Amino acid sequence: MALHQDFPTSPFEVLAPEIRWFPGDESAGGLESLLPPLVPRLRREVKAFRDGGYVGASETSRSLLRWWFHTPHLVTNSDGTTYEFKYYFAQQEAVETVIWLYEVAGVKDKYDLLRYDSLGRLSPNMFDEYWRRFVIKMATGSGKTKVMSLLLAWSFFHRTYEEDSDLARNFLVIAPNIIVLDRLYKDFNGLKIFFEDPVLPDNGYDGQNWKHDFQLTLHLQDNVNVIRPTGNIFLTNIHRVYTSEEDIPSPDDLDLMDYFLGKRPIGKTTDSKIDLRDVIGDIEELVVINDEAHHIHDPKLAWFKSIEDLHNKLQQKGSYLSLQLDVTATPKHTNGAIFVQTISDYPLVEAIHQNVVKHPVLPDQASRAKLRERKSAKYTEKYADYIHLGVVEWRKAYEDNEKLGKKAVLFIMTDDTKNCDEVAEYLHTHYPEFERRDSVLVIHTKNNGEISEATTGKKKEELERLRREADRIDSNESPYKAIVSVMVLKEGWDVRNVTTIVGLRPYSAKSRILPEQTLGRGLRRMYPHTDIAEYVSVIGTDAFMDFVESIKSEGVELERKPMGDSIERGPNDPLIIEVDTENANKDLDKLDIEIPKLTPRIYREYKNLQDIDVSSLDHIKVPYKEFTDEEKREIIFRDITTNEVTHTTVLDTNAVPDYRMVLGYFTQTIMREQRLISGYDVLYGKVKEFVANHLFEQSVDLEDANTLRNLSELQASKTLIETMKKAINELTVKDQGDAQIQGSIKLRNTRPFIAKNQGYLVPKKSVFNKVIGDSHLELEFAAFLEDCEDVVSFAKNYQAVHFNLDYINADGNISNYYPDFFVKTDSGVVYIVETKGLEDMDVPLKMERLRQWCRDVMQESPNTKVDFACVDQESFERYRPTTFSELVAGFREYKD
Repeated sequence: MALHQDFPTSPFEVLAPEIRWFPGDESAGGLESLLPPLVPRLRREVKAFRDGGYVGASETSRSLLRWWFHTPHLVTNSDGTTYEFKYYFAQQEAVETVIWLYEVAGVKDKYDLLRYDSLGRLSPNMFDEYWRRFVIKMATGSGKTKVMSLLLAWSFFHRTYEEDSDLARNFLVIAPNIIVLDRLYKDFNGLKIFFEDPVLPDNGYDGQNWKHDFQLTLHLQDNVNVIRPTGNIFLTNIHRVYTSEEDIPSPDDLDLMDYFLGKRPIGKTTDSKIDLRDVIGDIEELVVINDEAHHIHDPKLAWFKSIEDLHNKLQQKGSYLSLQLDVTATPKHTNGAIFVQTISDYPLVEAIHQNVVKHPVLPDQASRAKLRERKSAKYTEKYADYIHLGVVEWRKAYEDNEKLGKKAVLFIMTDDTKNCDEVAEYLHTHYPEFERRDSVLVIHTKNNGEISEATTGKKKEELERLRREADRIDSNESPYKAIVSVMVLKEGWDVRNVTTIVGLRPYSAKSRILPEQTLGRGLRRMYPHTDIAEYVSVIGTDAFMDFVESIKSEGVELERKPMGDSIERGPNDPLIIEVDTENANKDLDKLDIEIPKLTPRIYREYKNLQDIDVSSLDHIKVPYKEFTDEEKREIIFRDITTNEVTHTTVLDTNAVPDYRMVLGYFTQTIMREQRLISGYDVLYGKVKEFVANHLFEQSVDLEDANTLRNLSELQASKTLIETMKKAINELTVKDQGDAQIQGSIKLRNTRPFIAKNQGYLVPKKSVFNKVIGDSHLELEFAAFLEDCEDVVSFAKNYQAVHFNLDYINADGNISNYYPDFFVKTDSGVVYIVETKGLEDMDVPLKMERLRQWCRDVMQESPNTKVDFACVDQESFERYRPTTFSELVAGFREYKD
């Protein structure tokens, strides 16, 4: 079944349950193998929970949910630019669902979960565990680790701040193998993910010292030593959880496959004699988090038995396992049935549509028809066509991404270790890109334990080196451009730079490998912070392609395109914008434009906020309404721009309303939006005085519940926040009065960058190879500049140029302004041009700032000729100037 026509392309938009992907009648395997039975109803329940402001959750949970998903988080890049960090809605929904199940639904075990069976086909014997277990299904590359970090922090704070909590502050985080463990360690080491992402609220937020109280110690693998009864993260792979009687994979084993990629946790019930006493010690509270948790598909497996034994040992101490949380892209049993404990689902079809992961692309029928398996006993001769097409497709991706400072990686999957070596040798001898011995990384171990890249045998340091090389293959410092492997389908090899997958393995219907796991090795994005579609080319034998195409049953529409040596760029390929150095018809010295770079004029002077006189603020006073007792008990605050619920307080019948928490909420909102880092106490006092005596048409009693209910009205909230922000801006935002030249920007030094495929012009008068248009007006204007005889050169002001001006916007805040075009005329003047379509209150302010910038440049450097122009769409299309000088003369709206 295709996605709903209203399904959004942005992964940050809230997804209504009725537009989510749903398997149609044509889907193989039926609902049981594709749709988690609990999910449809839970999505509706959680939507009501979200829309109602998280009523029913504890104060701790509501605070965290508001902080994570309803509070703007500005992040500064290394180049000084800022962007707003947001979690994907899929991540938000997964977290909200777990919290709703725990706090609102009160789910303690499988019997409680059964109430939410949408299909009416579940029974208790389908659940093997008798403790609380939730499974989260998220497509590979959609951010499962972030969800793990949020729920870990939630459990910690809930147990810390809520008296009746039965969650935990100790966490056993389990990986299926050493490769996944290494990846998790990068995020959890030094609690990095909790501080780099906005996981921990600011101290003082909703009255708690979050960052101060978040005291956790990370223990890795054999260094699992309990330091204290609470505050521990035990990060390990499943094999370290087994009893010492188990055979632990070792670097001294003859067959090193299990050591390198992890021994599959299989065995009969009697094979697992688990002893976790050394791990548990005095611990009486514990949450287990399983990454890549599809391994726990059978109660007879050692992985499942380990967790069961852990729960039993806690029970012997009068406690129990607080929660088992499993995250995986493919929570399926070997028969294809989905785990019944799955409570949240972000399927691959949705992730691809929202550009969260790469789009898999297959050869079209004509390209595929050219491929044939040759009759040869030699493996590489038999599959020479497939290998060659893979190299050709990789070569195109490599050339494009090299311009952007990234390295494309080729993945080739074979059927055994002997053929791995043969394919690697074939690449070395047939393709110049792979002539160097360190250009192809072979991941396997020979029967005698020797690593194919080394001659020193099976020493542990060689294995560690191989793991490191595979881990850093995305880096430009790594010489490797291709990976050839048998075991590539194991979890952990989730590098970002895979652009081409070649499958030479025969897949059978009995295979326990799922097509999403096959594609998963190439799904992670190379450019995760853009909305540009990325692609991974998938090539292989008929058996391999049929296997990959079986994912269509899950709604994934695989794209097809012509592939081969003579194929031109496709219509969906992203654009690469770069300086046109290879164009012999361009004189880049003549076409280059040099723009002076000035020091900022606008700055914020953090004076004492005590100077704000709330009695003299300019605002329209708000009517003070009388509400019923019922209305007073539910106090709802909404975002003043989106009208979304941000804060809800529900008062019990005998509760005493605390105005301090409400005023604190407003104070924190104002400080956050104004980027104030100090002065909370002073600003809180100003907010308190303003609300009590000046916000409403009368003075009010802050202790009165009716006052709090009035403050939750949109008019009151907006007036309070906007009036105080304006007062702060008038007090703190200042103009420096002058600016100095601190260098210049030359357009020909701009680094290549990637852009979404859209309308563009191939210019003759620009240093760039393409001029893309964000609007029809911009393309029209670019074509006009191309035809102007008095224009020597021009260019679009791409963000990669790094030219912007600070200015004071209509709200009184400091903003950055990126003009649209640079134009160099035959008189030697460089014009900064703004094209404007729709009316924008900030346009006059931007033009005033641009005029001031020109004055500052010419004052500092009198010989530098700069000017500006503003071109509005209506006048441009009406009067149709024929030269740039005619345009400047006719468009003087913002000139002196």
